[in-house]
Amino acid sequence: MTDKQILLLPGPTPVPPQVALAMARPAINHRGPEFKALWEEVTEGLKDVFQTRSEVVILTASGTGGMEAAVANLISPGEKVLAVTIGAFGERFVQICCAFGVETEVMAFPYGQAADPRAIAGRLAADTKHEIKAILVQHNETSTGVLNDIQAISRARGSHPALLIVDSISGLAAADLPMDAWQVDVVIAGSQKAFMLPPGLTMLAVGERAWQAAEKCTNHRFYLDIKKARNSGLKGQTPFTPAVPLLYGLKESLRLLQAETLAGSFARHALMRDMVRAGVRALGLKLLADETIASPAVTAVCVPEGMKPADIIKPLREKFGVVVAGGQGEVKDRVFRIGHLGYVSFSDILAGLAALENVLFDAGIPVSRGAAVAAAGAILSAGMPAGVETLAS
Repeated sequence: MTDKQILLLPGPTPVPPQVALAMARPAINHRGPEFKALWEEVTEGLKDVFQTRSEVVILTASGTGGMEAAVANLISPGEKVLAVTIGAFGERFVQICCAFGVETEVMAFPYGQAADPRAIAGRLAADTKHEIKAILVQHNETSTGVLNDIQAISRARGSHPALLIVDSISGLAAADLPMDAWQVDVVIAGSQKAFMLPPGLTMLAVGERAWQAAEKCTNHRFYLDIKKARNSGLKGQTPFTPAVPLLYGLKESLRLLQAETLAGSFARHALMRDMVRAGVRALGLKLLADETIASPAVTAVCVPEGMKPADIIKPLREKFGVVVAGGQGEVKDRVFRIGHLGYVSFSDILAGLAALENVLFDAGIPVSRGAAVAAAGAILSAGMPAGVETLAS
């Protein structure tokens, strides 16, 4: 049964059957009244997930398209930004800025660590001429399994006028990010993460200060023009042909999230994270991220000495149908990553840990048989309130 897999990836994530069925609906006219009603419903629903009353723009693109849209629409060539990097996706923000002629100052923190808000505050305090126009940072760094403290980073700005642009592609709906309460100017999300959809949509919640910056921005853009998208969206349309099936899927995924509640989603993801970390530790493996900054979406696990990530990833997939991810960037050859994001169940986690234990045992790594599942099960029993598994039962 090689076609039956357990996806434990940081994305794409499993798609609930209700969402898959919604995407199979017959085609409609994307310039007609049915589409207008669909568009209005999903854009309003997204505001609840972003926890904002700002306008939300939906683009037919991957999450990287959302990152590019943020740079191209808000930062003019020659303007300066502070890119705070803690892994491969922070580095991608730097690459995008360079491609669009943006002067980029990089504040890099080691892989496996979170950004230090005090360092950011110090750098901004030194920028007395306010040359830094924006701070670019990841909410959840997928390559390392680290969650940044966005609230503290926002506070670190003090009175500095720089925009705060946050990539929460793998974080939104898995970890709390109240955009308005934390005074974040732009939040970027992606469909194939906690929204439980296939890849193909990126969503940007854009605050008033960011819209003001967009009016002044002189950078080049066409397809990813958020002003075009906003103006068309206000009419219930899109400037270019939208991915209508994905929007039907988004409507259903928003319904599922509303039924579970954001608090329920945060609790479920945190519980799966704790299960994975307990199970991995019970196998004697080391974790890249410290407990205090551990991502609720993905866990980076250090491979045992003498092994390569492929030595674990390949047999997991071929023998057990469990699909996990390799490392990226500086830790590419040191870690593999277990995703616990979106439509993943507690039983998926237990099965994945059991398979991992068998792979290690077959490779000659000393493990205590049954320890991983027992450790994760103890976390599950202690931490699961009634109804927490609404989506993934």
